[in-house]
Amino acid sequence: MSDRYLRLYCAQINPTVGDFEGNYRNIAGHIKRAARNSADIIVFPELAITGYPAEDLVLKPAFIEENLKYISRIKVLSENITVICGFISRDPGIYNSAAVMNNKKTVSVYNKQYLPNYSVFDEERYFQKGEPGGSIYEINGIIFGVSICEDIYYSSGPIQFQSVLGGALLAVNISASPYHAGKVQEREKMLFTRAVDNCVNILYVNLAGGQDELVFDGNSMLVNEKGDILCRAKPFEEDWFIYDIDTRETYSARLGDAKFKKQREKMGMDLKAPPVI
Repeated sequence: MSDRYLRLYCAQINPTVGDFEGNYRNIAGHIKRAARNSADIIVFPELAITGYPAEDLVLKPAFIEENLKYISRIKVLSENITVICGFISRDPGIYNSAAVMNNKKTVSVYNKQYLPNYSVFDEERYFQKGEPGGSIYEINGIIFGVSICEDIYYSSGPIQFQSVLGGALLAVNISASPYHAGKVQEREKMLFTRAVDNCVNILYVNLAGGQDELVFDGNSMLVNEKGDILCRAKPFEEDWFIYDIDTRETYSARLGDAKFKKQREKMGMDLKAPPVI
């Protein structure tokens, strides 16, 4: 796409815990479709390689190794397209991570910062927290950030760093957010708030399907800087969408947003220049 435009591909999939080959084939199929449609970025949910939650399988070294083998296979498919995919990294601790891959290389790995440890979640048992701050990248002259699920629920979390300090016009959040009554409305309200407060577009990519007692409702969506939902995937099933986002409107909105400028001045520092993809 041309400068200030990005063609986004949202891959809302239903991975099976431990079925690395099946999950890989599903992911590979979406990458090929995205490439045929000239997408700039394709995004998969949290822990798309392993399935979620993998629970005590995460404690098995062989499980981690297999997951790393398959993320390497996915990297090979990233020629002429940026692939963002959830997996488990080891550095040397174990992290819930997102790989950002392009041209058969890993550009960077983002590690989840906020680990939920309440209700059905027990992530602190398995993972280490990522370093605070933001993770930003540049493609087609557009800066974007990456975060994972719980990270986006905190107003002073990575989204703020990436948008206000890093200049990101797009925030990508990969998620494995289970359903409960009222959850869809809660999530929409939260995404509206993050988008408007940080004057940023948000691509939120969630799992679909079920694992044990958890049901993942999908409802992946793209929200603009005004909080409007531009596109949404189907609930409770695998789905995908492609959307051409024009970030010129977001850039213009920031120029006239006194609240955004004040927030930036208050934070008082910049992130280092992002790697250009």
